Amino acid sequence: MPETCHTVNTTPERIFAVLADGWSYASWVVGAAHIRDVDEGWPAVGARIHHRIGPWPLQIDDKTVVRAVVPGRFLELDAQAWPLGAATVRIRLEPLSATTTRIRMAETLSSGIGRLLPGPVQAALLRPRNAEALRRLDDIAVHR
Repeated sequence: MPETCHTVNTTPERIFAVLADGWSYASWVVGAAHIRDVDEGWPAVGARIHHRIGPWPLQIDDKTVVRAVVPGRFLELDAQAWPLGAATVRIRLEPLSATTTRIRMAETLSSGIGRLLPGPVQAALLRPRNAEALRRLDDIAVHR
């Protein structure tokens, strides 16, 4: 699973607070255009964010579902984007000091036509997008 890392000058708790705010999802996830609804209890296992992806007017309504969570440390998502398929996304927060955290974001295309792409091609497509998502997450967590 291709992984992208980014070091942030804040605590894992501040970063996780952004992840736990489902309404902020489109602010840091590259490609998410609009949040339509967030299930009560997000980010509990099974909770969903209902979103639109893609550029207007070609947007698609879909959802992202929480598969696993360790508050303040880990979030695993099933990010759906029909008709392209879905991706499994794992976000780990590793404290490096009292004020610094490493974010590790791993993503693999897990269903649909995207899963047919070889691993190196998936990595080449996903790493730049995920690096930008982590920069956005950094900005929100630090300056919120």
